[in-house]
Amino acid sequence: MLDKKTIKVIQSTVPVLEQYGEQITSRFYELLFHDHPELYHIFNIVHQHKKEQQRALANAVYQAAAHIDQLPSLLPALQRVFQKHRSLGVKAEHYPVVGKYLLIAIKDVLGDLASDEIMKAWEDAYGVLASIFISQEENLYQQAQTQNGGWEGWREFVIKRKVPESKVVTSFYLYPTDGNSLASFKPGQYISLKVPIEELNVEQIRQYSLSDAPREDYYRISVKREDAHGTYPAGYVSSYLHHQMQEGDKVMISAPAGDFYLNKSKDTPVVFISGGVGFTPLMSMLNTLIEENTKRSITTIHATMNSEYHAMREYVQKLTKNYPHVTSYTCYEKPTKADLEQRNFDKEGFLDLPWLSQILSKQEAEIYFCGPIPFMRSIKQILKEMGIKQENIHYEFFGPASQLDTVSNKTSEKQPS
Repeated sequence: MLDKKTIKVIQSTVPVLEQYGEQITSRFYELLFHDHPELYHIFNIVHQHKKEQQRALANAVYQAAAHIDQLPSLLPALQRVFQKHRSLGVKAEHYPVVGKYLLIAIKDVLGDLASDEIMKAWEDAYGVLASIFISQEENLYQQAQTQNGGWEGWREFVIKRKVPESKVVTSFYLYPTDGNSLASFKPGQYISLKVPIEELNVEQIRQYSLSDAPREDYYRISVKREDAHGTYPAGYVSSYLHHQMQEGDKVMISAPAGDFYLNKSKDTPVVFISGGVGFTPLMSMLNTLIEENTKRSITTIHATMNSEYHAMREYVQKLTKNYPHVTSYTCYEKPTKADLEQRNFDKEGFLDLPWLSQILSKQEAEIYFCGPIPFMRSIKQILKEMGIKQENIHYEFFGPASQLDTVSNKTSEKQPS
């Protein structure tokens, strides 16, 4: 571990990192990709263009510096990162490379502000942090490989069914081509897909939540097609899956991962709140509870644009009809003319505090929510104002959690590319 002097030096750099963090991480990626273009496939190109990855890394470096004296207490919060790194294929040999260019970037941006003492302290601190990440992720690799039906790295799957679910969402039924057993997963977890993007001459990896209960022979994902909007291009991988991948085509997948999953040990009511394609991990949880004949009261609340964008609507309606302990509500931001005539939704506009307070039971419940960033900001704030206990709130988010702390009074189905 780090000595007191090193910790003090690192902590002294916190104000500087707050000011120059994004410049440092932008320089880091520039240097890394110039010298090691083979690592480009690990990173999300769209997030690079939108500067989201640079901001996320800058925040991570800042948080590491601010809490350098409390590293053991950070482990629970880092589980999401460990899981994602394992799913991406980040290995021990990548860490020295990353450390080298991060230190160079710090010196390039800070210049004389980065004294020899500061650089040595950061070199030592990075070494300790890297060893923690390597150790934690090695355990996850072992678990993924040694579990029944598990595997190491990437495994080939074939698309046996491709089913449109809405105007923009399609489900893909994925079967292992080797015919061997399939690793199970915890409802709510995701898999990573690796696909070639010819126009960029790179492979890209994306995480997609598994949208069905665990099966013995296939995985199902339900993918939203991310169309171009404003200055942002269409999503490379979602477009590839929707437009180019057909039944019979093959795709490479890493074993299921993720720290967001259903807690099946409780018997209290459960509430699922989803926005847009955020329904996918919650659908896995819902189907699992149904198939296990749970007696728990289940409430589903889904917000989307309108019925044209409402994936698996009829399926959920059938569940509510067949299972008395399942209740569902729908919120449409912009109902179609047919929606208004049929009144096939419960609320128009956005989810808000008064409406959610009316329909959510006063009884203590486990609440799971997932959706685009504005949606999740709003739901997180609403649940806080309702006085829901923090330990009863669970959510899935693939970016820095700090992005959810900015309050938004509107939620929508809009998704980042």
